[in-house]
Amino acid sequence: MDFQNFSELARVARGEVPAKVVFRGGNVVNVFTGEVLQTSVAVTDGTIVGIGDQYIGETEIDLTGKYLCPGFIDGHLHLESTIVTPAELVEQAVKCGTTTYIVDPHEAANVSGADGIDYILDETEDVPANVFVMMPSCVPSLPFEDNGCTFDAAEMKQYVGNPRILGLGEVMDYVSTVGAVPMMVEKLALFDGMPKDGHAPGLSGHALNAYVLAGITNDHECSSFDEVMEKRRLGMHIHVREGSAARNLEPIVRGIVETKQDISGFSFCTDDKHIEDIHTEGHIDFCIRKAIACGMKPVDAIRMATINTAKQYNLHHKLGAIAPGMQADFVVVDDLESVAVSRVFHKGMDVSGFHAQPKLPMDSPLRQTVHSLPVQPEQLHLPVGESNAVIRVIPNEIVTGHDTVKLPQKDGLFVADTEFSKIAVVERHHNTGKVGVGAVAGFHIHGGAIASTVAHDSHNLSVIGDNDADMLLAIEHLRKIGGGYTLVEHGKIIHTVPLPIMGLMSDAGFNVVQAELSAMIAKAHKMGVPEGVSPLILLSFLALPVIPALRITPRGVFDVEQMQFIEG
Repeated sequence: MDFQNFSELARVARGEVPAKVVFRGGNVVNVFTGEVLQTSVAVTDGTIVGIGDQYIGETEIDLTGKYLCPGFIDGHLHLESTIVTPAELVEQAVKCGTTTYIVDPHEAANVSGADGIDYILDETEDVPANVFVMMPSCVPSLPFEDNGCTFDAAEMKQYVGNPRILGLGEVMDYVSTVGAVPMMVEKLALFDGMPKDGHAPGLSGHALNAYVLAGITNDHECSSFDEVMEKRRLGMHIHVREGSAARNLEPIVRGIVETKQDISGFSFCTDDKHIEDIHTEGHIDFCIRKAIACGMKPVDAIRMATINTAKQYNLHHKLGAIAPGMQADFVVVDDLESVAVSRVFHKGMDVSGFHAQPKLPMDSPLRQTVHSLPVQPEQLHLPVGESNAVIRVIPNEIVTGHDTVKLPQKDGLFVADTEFSKIAVVERHHNTGKVGVGAVAGFHIHGGAIASTVAHDSHNLSVIGDNDADMLLAIEHLRKIGGGYTLVEHGKIIHTVPLPIMGLMSDAGFNVVQAELSAMIAKAHKMGVPEGVSPLILLSFLALPVIPALRITPRGVFDVEQMQFIEG
């Protein structure tokens, strides 16, 4: 509450003067009691001042027959992963009812350090939504990574005290955390008493206990209900993730419903979701609909999308509910089953007409971030032994399998076929010339290659294909244009989405990006990539060496469970 104008607001609350706006006669979802009550909501200066039909307003909005929910909250996301500018992501997602975003800008930080974080903050300063930032904790994600910048505790200190900085972003380096490595302990101590996001896929037993001891308050990497329950029993809040590649909602929500779990320890997040999927499916509203389809009560699903997340980030005094003193962030839906969003309000104002405008100057250094040497044909050679470690794709997951097989070969070198694809990661920040090469099972691309400079978290240049010539063409094309996605078929560049901002984002506009991206994804599936495998999102995660089981970096294939590179 801003007590500078409390006296004026209190007069409205007491009914002595009209409210600026009254939302009249809707079915209001009360996330405190679980009730849905037909009543009115009075708002002045962006703040809810009273609940009840006795209020009158200078302006009145008739919600008869509609349902009024608190604005939805995304508990953890990377704005960069949408591939449009942060403001344009808000333009699209706010139409889905998401009025609050808890952002971890570690993608931008891995490429451009503090300049990348400042870009995210600046781009979202004036959008009609609440955008908060968790300070990136692992830049790079692991000490050996070949990323663009290092961001340590000393650099973080300049952001402490900023009201938009809520705590420490996802702590992916669980090895350093559990082992109490001083570099990590310094970061943890800097944000003592504040929320600390977790990232601990598969962590269990003693290691998980040590991780929670460090003050990690939540996790979004659970893919099974057993994993959820082990972490909940230790007090961790669980963000149920439904993104583009990692779709973990259904098994977790079904487990919640079947075991009658208290839903107060659960929220929703998207983590990494392409603008294309937001456009076709929705955002947090999609999570709510899917949870309801899995048997969850609508009001419980809305609680997970609102007050539960607000409490996790100490925002529940102004966000996440409809009550006096709360910010007037509302979602109007036609009914509580389909959650069809009809209007969205931020601070009492209709935000459906918001249009983002690009801010980044054309000569910004953030547009010049691809610095890699040309790749020579022999750098894509992969010798075949009696057996090789192979990264196995798991549909609708970003975790992978670890297979050991005899790969197809010619003259002792791996030759891709319909089952086994070749993957390479090219260092693109410092012209080191490093190229890691491996094999992937289950991607099934044939007749071409797909390449990307979006490759979590270091964002080197990744390419996957069934022949070296197309892979080399894709790599060189992205080097020339300064980053993006490209798809090559039989020696021809078929589709390209340039991502000139840090090699991660485009400011060409949603319609341009969405049209080309849709065509590229459709073409990738025609070239053999299975349904259930999001080709670009999956490719971007195969380079992240903190998610089991196997990954690939510019230094080679990495066994995450053993925390070591695989020879041969």
